[in-house]
Amino acid sequence: MSTSTRDEEPATSAESPGRPSNFVRDIILDDLKTNKYTGRVHTRFPPEPNGYLHIGHAKSICLNFGLAAEFGGKTNLRFDDTNPEKEEQEYVDSIITDARWLGANWEDRMFYASDYFDQLHAWAVQLIKAGKAYVDDLGAEEVRKYRGSLTEPGVESPYRNRSVEENLDLFERMRQGEFPDGSRILRAKIDMESPNLNLRDPVMYRILHASHHRTGDKWCIYPMYDFAHGQSDSLEQITHSICTLEFEDHRPLYNWFIQQLGIFPSQQIEFDRLNLTYTLLSKRKLLQLVQEGRVRGWDDPRMPTISGIRRRGYTPQAIRNFCAAIGVSKTNGIIDLAMLEHFVREDLNKQAPRAMVVLRPLRVVIDNYPEGQVEELEVVNNPEDASAGTRRVPFARVLYIEQDDFRLDPPKKFFRLSPGHEVRLRGGYFITCTNVVKDERTGEVVGVHCTYDPATRSGNAPDNRKVKATIHWVSAQHAIDAEVRIYENLFTNEDPGQVPEGQDFTVNLNPNSLEILTNAKLEPSLATAKLGDRYQFERLGYFCADLDSKPGALVFNRTVPLRDTWAKIEKRQQESR
Repeated sequence: MSTSTRDEEPATSAESPGRPSNFVRDIILDDLKTNKYTGRVHTRFPPEPNGYLHIGHAKSICLNFGLAAEFGGKTNLRFDDTNPEKEEQEYVDSIITDARWLGANWEDRMFYASDYFDQLHAWAVQLIKAGKAYVDDLGAEEVRKYRGSLTEPGVESPYRNRSVEENLDLFERMRQGEFPDGSRILRAKIDMESPNLNLRDPVMYRILHASHHRTGDKWCIYPMYDFAHGQSDSLEQITHSICTLEFEDHRPLYNWFIQQLGIFPSQQIEFDRLNLTYTLLSKRKLLQLVQEGRVRGWDDPRMPTISGIRRRGYTPQAIRNFCAAIGVSKTNGIIDLAMLEHFVREDLNKQAPRAMVVLRPLRVVIDNYPEGQVEELEVVNNPEDASAGTRRVPFARVLYIEQDDFRLDPPKKFFRLSPGHEVRLRGGYFITCTNVVKDERTGEVVGVHCTYDPATRSGNAPDNRKVKATIHWVSAQHAIDAEVRIYENLFTNEDPGQVPEGQDFTVNLNPNSLEILTNAKLEPSLATAKLGDRYQFERLGYFCADLDSKPGALVFNRTVPLRDTWAKIEKRQQESR
């Protein structure tokens, strides 16, 4: 998604073969053909620094930076920092980190709405002088009441017809800090009977005695988003201002400001926002989860934030592939979370080295294997990548296997280890269960005794006999202890926003969204795992080394399990077609 560094060259109007088209891309192509912006394509990504980016923002990042890169254009990163009460430098820093991780490259074009506070103020004064803005003394509740509804026209404020001179005086006194918060506002004078509520004298400025993270205490009046947004686009000469559908009804207001001020006419284009099953993408609600301690922070791997899914082990390429696959449209819908996990799994399958790890260990003793003997068995690092080579894994008399890979009384079609049955050890030997050890108090199986066939090294039987199951294992003598965190959906409801009357969304939180396993056994090759290293734990899923890891105390997060629900859904759809 890197933007072109050849700033002097205009974007090409030629269509890129093989690229999937969408209506936003088609608009850009038409603009290039008509030379609407002298061949330029200039987009922007304008997050508010009042929380961490989430997967919904990833779609916008991929679209804005991707389209500009395709046509040799540019993309700006601009922070919409017009509300100092909710903004923090922590959020600015996290947004920069997350956007870069996704592959966004804005070169030297990082801006802030606060960069334009002086110009925005000057434009507000210009509108007052033109009789297009006025200072209103109505309180917030009165403003809402006077605005009317979708079925009833609004009512003009009693302060709407103040003289230009009085409005200029009051606005300057607002700026000087003479009035308390909420006592006065600056409104555009448009049309209180407009069918579009956004044109019913919208608020442009409010009094807010709050220190800004960049401008300090210079200002005590701050522009509203609807006044700052379009003008910031204009100042940066943005050709295609791409935003989500909830701003479609705001476009006439942005155009009104542009026309009244006579400034560069940036073109706003709206597309559908990303919605995922079992997922909330509201920064306000995500902040509530953090503040109430229901998650471990913005980067909790259960969170849909970019920092959370990065910590969980998602790859930027998987997210880009997902965003490309879902495309953009003019209709809001909902995407199955399984589809996102499919793209994560697909990308990791190609690149993640394999490792054998036992999450819930059951001790196995191979009675006929020589005591004290250790072999090194050669296993493939990644069957999807021949260049990944092989590694040596130690094998000895005592092993660990998964508890779920043994049944004392196996059900029908259970082909793994059970008394008298033979299985293949991954990359090792055939073993047969001969005896079990039980806890005298509970009767629980705590150990298994087996014999092995020395002729089946590397899992091959000279007599061509077959077994129906292969299980993974770890040598007990060489195993590394680790903590493994198993994550499930944060919410139990497919639509977490649907709640019974009188309750909030937290009623849908999944009490079993995190399981911590403290006795996992790892093969010794994982001793050197570093923060962010991703692996496929064979037969278990994809895992990532967590930032809580310390030397000698590794912690892994499960990224996604091996099952691929979306692939099965897609296959069924193809078969039905």
